[in-house]
Amino acid sequence: MDTSIIFLAILVVLVLVFLVKSIAIVPQQNAWIIERLGRYDRTLSPGARFIIPFVDRVAYKHSLKEIPLDVPSQICITRDNTQLQVDGVIYFQVTDPMLASYGSSNYISAITQLAQTTLRSVIGRMELDKTFEERDAINSTIVASLDEAATNWGVKVLRYEIKDLTPPNEILRAMQAQITAEREKRALIAASEGRRQEQINIATGEREAAIARSEGEKQAQINQAQGEAAAVIAIAEATAQAIEQVAHAIEQPGGMAAVNLRVAENYVDAFANVAKEGNTLILPANLADMGGLIASAMTVVKATGQGNQGSAGLTTPGQTR
Repeated sequence: MDTSIIFLAILVVLVLVFLVKSIAIVPQQNAWIIERLGRYDRTLSPGARFIIPFVDRVAYKHSLKEIPLDVPSQICITRDNTQLQVDGVIYFQVTDPMLASYGSSNYISAITQLAQTTLRSVIGRMELDKTFEERDAINSTIVASLDEAATNWGVKVLRYEIKDLTPPNEILRAMQAQITAEREKRALIAASEGRRQEQINIATGEREAAIARSEGEKQAQINQAQGEAAAVIAIAEATAQAIEQVAHAIEQPGGMAAVNLRVAENYVDAFANVAKEGNTLILPANLADMGGLIASAMTVVKATGQGNQGSAGLTTPGQTR
């Protein structure tokens, strides 16, 4: 009876072990390769899967996530025989777990070695200055080369990025000196351009100021001439109006008497001013004959008035008087 109990217990333990071994739980974003009796059988997707214990075995486990792989730094020689220490990083993803298991004994090592050799080949076709300018071209060339070869390994190369390009110290010092000289050159050019622009601006300002001054002087002369012309015209018009009013006043009753009085006053005032302003006096012989002088002046006035009346009395052809 004890033997049967022991046998039953062993049987139960074997059944439990068989059940445990027959269930495989695959995590998300993972793929397991199952070999049956040493031969590829199937690929298990995420979830609980049944396998036959002691017959099936999990030979390979692959992560289907994007994996970053650091590429060790190496010395590359450029086209102009300059050494560069270059290191980078590869991003890849397993797309075919079966090929990743059997296409290469170690696809990670294969990708790393291929990336290094491809990088040396690409750098060797470029000059030193171009390696710093053409990083995107270098990355694209390496990705295309790796992706073509990694297809047989069940791997997709997504990106390659150069982390650092380090030339020798002598080259770094020479590059720094070149950059310094270039910046000094640009500073000198910028200063000369500034002085040139300053001189141009000063000359332009002086020219515009001279033009403005000449235009102002021209306008001032025009305004002065117009003012003088207007003043002359105004004086002439005022004089004409005054003469016309005087002539009209003479024709009125008592006008001639007023003229006689005015002539006498002006005569007296004139001789009074002559006496005040000079030491030498030139006087007419008949100075005492005031009435005769006034009569002579009035004779001129009357003659002028008659001449004006005669002119006014003329008629044009075809008119009657």
